[in-house]
Amino acid sequence: MERRELGQLAISGAAALAAAGTAAGKMIPIPPGIKIGVSANQPSAEYMNYLKQLGVKWLSLAPQQATANAEGFIKQRETWEAEGFKVYNIGSGVGPSGSLHNMPEVTLNLPGRDQKIEEYLNYIRYLGKAGIPYSTYAHMGNGIWSSGRVTSPRGYSARDGNSNSPDWKGFWGGKTYTEPLSHGRVYTEAEIWENYTYFIKKVVPVAEEAGVRIGIHPDDPPKRMLAGVPRCIFSNFEGYKKAIEIANSPNIGVCFCVGSWLEGGQAVTGADPVDAIKYFAGKKKLFKIHFRNVTAPLPHFTESLLDDGYYDMNKVMRALVEVKFDGIVIPDHIPALGAVPGAPDTSRGAAGGAYRPSVGLAYLLGCMNSMLQAAQKSA
Repeated sequence: MERRELGQLAISGAAALAAAGTAAGKMIPIPPGIKIGVSANQPSAEYMNYLKQLGVKWLSLAPQQATANAEGFIKQRETWEAEGFKVYNIGSGVGPSGSLHNMPEVTLNLPGRDQKIEEYLNYIRYLGKAGIPYSTYAHMGNGIWSSGRVTSPRGYSARDGNSNSPDWKGFWGGKTYTEPLSHGRVYTEAEIWENYTYFIKKVVPVAEEAGVRIGIHPDDPPKRMLAGVPRCIFSNFEGYKKAIEIANSPNIGVCFCVGSWLEGGQAVTGADPVDAIKYFAGKKKLFKIHFRNVTAPLPHFTESLLDDGYYDMNKVMRALVEVKFDGIVIPDHIPALGAVPGAPDTSRGAAGGAYRPSVGLAYLLGCMNSMLQAAQKSA
């Protein structure tokens, strides 16, 4: 080749690499193996002792707005680590303006979008400085939708999702969203994709520099249109694949909430949970699992205990063992079986009532550990 041609080739190659992002983003290391853990909040001696009795090692912690900075996260991590626990993530995010998760300003390009994005970028920087390897993000513009709580045939209280109920509403960040139009108009799918792309292109370089993995949570529920807002990206398998390709970063992947996926069912999501897990794990994009079952897909689901829903959760655990998953697996939206004194509310996102379902936590962890042991022996 002529020298000029070599120069042009080098320039075009550099441009291609720049367009593709950093192929080898920094990652805060995590040890290998499936980590069955729990969501936790404010520590207390009583609660820590309870978790130790259950054999819990790994934690998914909630941030506190007043201390949502690097120093606060370091202190939060060290407080739990001093008692023998390990912190996998802190978040969903929170910043000076409030929640940095399910941000309508970002999803729908509303006033305040750039401020929210900058707060989120700072949040990721703080996690990196504190040595936290992961955070969950959700991209819903009008919250998590529910129709209240019901008592199951077995007698426990759980979140209900009846899309035909007059109580069907979205909730997040202290706001309530209702049909027919949660934000006064119908948004197009093109707008939602454009807004996601604008956001994720700003997030990628910060996440790679900080070494933080970001797992994007499925829409809850994965209904393709809710109150004028399309859920066209994280409600289905093809949308997820396209979103991950747009991000084009080893640091951007999936927080796979099995329960949210089951709420849509294969007719909506386009993939069985096991097939989705195997695909994302094969791409090294599977970072966290929310281990949850429901009674049926929409139009009416109710959250359930693991052995009381329509999907065989043993299949999920076997798939995680098969793909050699290295992330955390936590019980999610725990039905209320009873309370342990001093334990924080871990119902997470369930509408209506302040439940402290720590008896349910013990039940679910027992199921999960048994499933894991059986899957490992089988493998």
